[in-house]
Amino acid sequence: MKLYSRNQVIFYSLGTVLVVFLLLFGFGVISFSDTEQSHFVENVFPEAEILPTQMGPALGSPVYNASEYSEDELTNIHIYEKYNEAVVNITTEVVGYNWFLEPIPQEGSSGSGAIIDKRGFVLTNNHVVDKAYKVYITLADGSQYEGEVVGTDYENDLSVLQFKPEGKELVTIPFGTSENLKVGQKVIAIGNPFAFERTLTTGIVSGLGRPLKNDSGLVIRDMIQTDASINPGNSGGPLINTKGEMIGINTMIYTPSGGSVGVGFAIPVDTARRVVPDLMKYGKVQRGWIDIIPVQLFPSLVRYGKLPISKGILISRVISGGNGEEAGLQGGNPDQAVRSGNSVIYLGGDIITSINGEEIATLSDFYGALEATRPGDKVEVVVLRGKQLKKIQVMLSERPTN
Repeated sequence: MKLYSRNQVIFYSLGTVLVVFLLLFGFGVISFSDTEQSHFVENVFPEAEILPTQMGPALGSPVYNASEYSEDELTNIHIYEKYNEAVVNITTEVVGYNWFLEPIPQEGSSGSGAIIDKRGFVLTNNHVVDKAYKVYITLADGSQYEGEVVGTDYENDLSVLQFKPEGKELVTIPFGTSENLKVGQKVIAIGNPFAFERTLTTGIVSGLGRPLKNDSGLVIRDMIQTDASINPGNSGGPLINTKGEMIGINTMIYTPSGGSVGVGFAIPVDTARRVVPDLMKYGKVQRGWIDIIPVQLFPSLVRYGKLPISKGILISRVISGGNGEEAGLQGGNPDQAVRSGNSVIYLGGDIITSINGEEIATLSDFYGALEATRPGDKVEVVVLRGKQLKKIQVMLSERPTN
């Protein structure tokens, strides 16, 4: 048996520890190198299927194997990845009252919106923010901002909001056009139905030119009908074509049950293109108007006044000094005043039957015919005066706000 001195024992012990340390460090280096090698392999073999464990703005676009998806699926994926962050969730607070009639804040409605300008402008439906005293806008990353209603168009159920992005780079959705839409064309809806944020549904344009009444009783014209699933919470979200352009603003559904049954409606984006600049600049839409007091004909009025027609707009009065008086329109006779409810109607005035060739039978028709006009535009008004039809050119004024 070989004996070792104390110094030799210490030397050999230190040597053993050093060898073990080097071996452990070596494994650590190999393990680290393997990690680096996996990234290297991912870059060298881009066709390899890589399934990301996380998705989100911080990681950029997720990696996927395009060969596993159909062309239609890839279109959906591409549009969602590119624009879902431009869709926001909108919640509101409204004023309610307790048992003592004291005003208290209450949770209001919720809906969707689309960021249309990097300065923080958001397009949504008016009914989403109507009567709200506070509006909150939540982005895709979960950050929430208090927004302001900068403009409202009740007639088309549209509102523009704004929040301060505080230096954040925002994703926006570009406006397309609704002029050349065809029934059967594919569309994509992104919104927040039932508070499930940034949900994508697909469908087709199933109808065009649908007139529908909004909550104010006014008719919104040329609505886009779609079978893309639209549910409560989708209101105000974008309807997008396969080019990634907004072609409509999802607004309402037809449903006997409260849920989607495949009949949804969107405001055409060409309407938004026309009114949004005014909403951003003036807070309202500057529309043309005829300075008269219009009254829609109704059966008892027609019978009492022995009127020759049953549909149209009676000019009860022309506003003194207004464009109607200047153009030669005639109001009713104060000696032929009749009362209807709380209103006094003057008979004997002109009855408007058409504006710019568009038949006018109701007040909705009258407002609708002037909806796309601006102050200073000239329109041709056809009136029945006595038993004769007359064509009168009227230069429009600005519609009063009330």
